[in-house]
Amino acid sequence: MAATLLVLMTYTAPISVLPDTVRHLHSGPTGPAWILSGISLGLSAFQLTAGSLADILGRRRVFVAGALGLAAASALTALAGSLALFVIGRVLQGVAGAALLAAGLGLVGHAFPTGHARVRATASVGAALGAGIAVGPLAAAGLTRAGGYATPYWTQTAAAVALAGVAALLLTESRSHVRRRLDPLGALTLGGGIGALTAALVEGRQGWGRPVVLVLLAAAAVLLAAYVATALRGREPMIDVRLLRRPVFALSLLGSFITGLAVIAVGSYLPTLFQGVLGLSPLASAGVLAFWSASSVVASVATGRLTAHMPARRLVAVGLTVIAAGFLTLAGMDTGTHWPRLVPGLVVAGLGLGVLNAASARLSVESVPVDRAAMGAGAANTARYTGASIGGALVVAVVQSADGATPADALAAGGDRAILLGVVLAVLGAGAALLVRDRTAAGAPRT
Repeated sequence: MAATLLVLMTYTAPISVLPDTVRHLHSGPTGPAWILSGISLGLSAFQLTAGSLADILGRRRVFVAGALGLAAASALTALAGSLALFVIGRVLQGVAGAALLAAGLGLVGHAFPTGHARVRATASVGAALGAGIAVGPLAAAGLTRAGGYATPYWTQTAAAVALAGVAALLLTESRSHVRRRLDPLGALTLGGGIGALTAALVEGRQGWGRPVVLVLLAAAAVLLAAYVATALRGREPMIDVRLLRRPVFALSLLGSFITGLAVIAVGSYLPTLFQGVLGLSPLASAGVLAFWSASSVVASVATGRLTAHMPARRLVAVGLTVIAAGFLTLAGMDTGTHWPRLVPGLVVAGLGLGVLNAASARLSVESVPVDRAAMGAGAANTARYTGASIGGALVVAVVQSADGATPADALAAGGDRAILLGVVLAVLGAGAALLVRDRTAAGAPRT
């Protein structure tokens, strides 16, 4: 839970201090997109590799390595004086964070193989996701104001070192009981393909017809097709695409993808709307966003205690429906809006996010064989952060398509379109979740 909290705090840290970071790095037009999305590239590209490594080499070993890697990457980010070095640090933070998330959920799946204890444990992971979204922007804004641009990243460095030490002392090693070999070709093609796709989505915000975008999209298509071909032929692929025949595994990926596409992407843009439309400070905008993420923590904990016997597909559908209802009330924001008007909708959307996070964490370890728990977590997180990258590109494109008498009016109009896009995607995701069959493939747990 502590690792998930730290990774999500690291992920969301630049959201509330983006203007300060842009000024410090003297970045150009693509700078803001890379500052926000660099970590997504590392997270999405390395998740499945990290999950497979954890199952094969040992989950505690990969977890500790991830914590130390996060410390080193955060220090690099703190020292960065240019956009290129900062983005490299953020990508490496994503790689290290992928190891922490995949190995951490793998450890949970091993420690709590079945029953109510697993439901409560995965709900705690879901609560940590929401807490990280709440604390990350607030902590970054407060630390930047108190100590300057680099202070949040030095704090992340210290926290990651402490996490590595505690994990090395307290965690028990576990790995897959089935001896498996590494899949280097799969890691290269799948990780490279997802990385190329993420980079294309970031660069595409400045124009989809640019040569660099077309090359990246072509590389992604070739690499991902090559992975599918090798996975279907290989005896021990990094992720067996035939697992998609399991309805619960497909639902795990769907729920995580929609979370990134419709929820994280829109939620991550809200502070920009609060600052540009409502005129709030970075710290104040992070405080308003905290109503959303804090209520998700409460809902995640309650979900683990009260819904152990409810099918996960229904929890996914309920979570997405409640998020859509909450987001819908945020539409209509303009320069005359006072922030308290947004609080009820943020709280409602946060409650839905908490249910969705708890259900997604539960599905990621229940939808695969016990000995592949870390791989299941890696697959779900890959879907989440790939969805966030695609959703982020969609949100920026939708916002920039709007016009207005003033920049604030244009931003407000674009924000409405982005929020409504999130509502539509969440409703479609809820409907798709309800279509998943209760009966699973042989050997898959019932959800």
